[in-house]
Amino acid sequence: MADLRLPTNAIVHPDKDRFLSLSEANPFEAMMARFDRAAELLDLEPGLYKVLRNPEKTVIVSIPVMMDSGDVEVFTGIRCIYNTSRGPAKGGIRFDQHVTVDEVKALAAWMTWKCAVVNIPFGGSKGGVICDPLTLSMGELERVTRRYTAGIIATLGPDSDVPAPDMNTNERVMAWLMDTYSMHVGHTVNAVTTGKPVAMGGSLGRREATGRGCMLATREALVQLGLPMKGARVVVQGFGNVGSIAAELLQAQGCRVIAIGDRTGGWYSKKGFDIAHAVRHVEQHGTLDGYNVGEAITNEALLELECDVLLPAALENVITTKNASRIQAKIVCEGANGPTTAGADALLDEKGIFVIPDILANAGGVTVSYFEWVQNRSGYYWTERMVNERLEEIMVNSFRDVLQLSKQHKVNMRTASYMLSINRVATVHKLRGIYA
Repeated sequence: MADLRLPTNAIVHPDKDRFLSLSEANPFEAMMARFDRAAELLDLEPGLYKVLRNPEKTVIVSIPVMMDSGDVEVFTGIRCIYNTSRGPAKGGIRFDQHVTVDEVKALAAWMTWKCAVVNIPFGGSKGGVICDPLTLSMGELERVTRRYTAGIIATLGPDSDVPAPDMNTNERVMAWLMDTYSMHVGHTVNAVTTGKPVAMGGSLGRREATGRGCMLATREALVQLGLPMKGARVVVQGFGNVGSIAAELLQAQGCRVIAIGDRTGGWYSKKGFDIAHAVRHVEQHGTLDGYNVGEAITNEALLELECDVLLPAALENVITTKNASRIQAKIVCEGANGPTTAGADALLDEKGIFVIPDILANAGGVTVSYFEWVQNRSGYYWTERMVNERLEEIMVNSFRDVLQLSKQHKVNMRTASYMLSINRVATVHKLRGIYA
């Protein structure tokens, strides 16, 4: 494995000081730092560099909503279409009070590279509504969703921009979005969004897809490092849909999940947890609060536990220059988008930690979203076994493509992922040319 890692300080991050000086709170800067490094290694021509460094469009809309109280509240909605050279834009919609334009732009760019790294014919987009969904009633959430959909409807369409669930959104929100779009165009268009209820054309296996993709990527990394899957110690930070499913699937493969955590804190057990039991607790109580199995620890301490696999599946920027030197995992599998800052990359490299980057590790979700879109367009639906088999084929082949590039150029997996995806997008731009 020496050819993949050390001396990474010289090979992967010759501009380490610039990476460390970046604002760790700005996800767009972090994404662009990785983009710039990959573009430099690819010797990307200046014109293409300018095109790929900028989103195609960013739409900001006001969302006036009649609240249950009878008062009118005005929310802000954002939709960024980053790149559509390879196909319709694809990206989730999140409802959160901390959504920013820079965050949405960064996530839209990440979606562009994510779709390209697994070689599915989508571009990238992302959307968000600045609100606190925990304070909204079901009726208020529906009105926010429908008015937001109407506000960005010019970008939407199965051939132009296809949303999906993201933070604090779900199948029900996608059902409202699909219905609103369909009412505007005058007929049912189930391919306008993915992550829908199965009864409305959603794909079997979609809910588990991101976590399953993380399991598959982790399995391939363990094989590459010569570590057995049976008994591998796994720490999962973020016990939502992605983290809990990844934990269940890894446990089913023989791994020992020794720590789990969510926004309420973490729990540690040297002998490992019964993940199905933990999932039932969350289903009954909403969080891991009060789980009382094992030893209670903070999320900060959870990240720094000695383990074989650390799977951050919560929010951005949880591994930073402040704690990267204390990470003790052999493998970091990024279930969340942007959990590691650009400055932390260099520090993890110096420790010889094998990082499976977000644009590869959590691409299972968008891959099965693509399957859902294909099924909607054809009107022919697959069994869950077919979905899972095709997902495994794409995830394994993509991991091996990135690994081969990392060995060839003596760079880490993140840089190799960006090089592979940017080259695929740039190649299509060259073939299409510039419309004038």
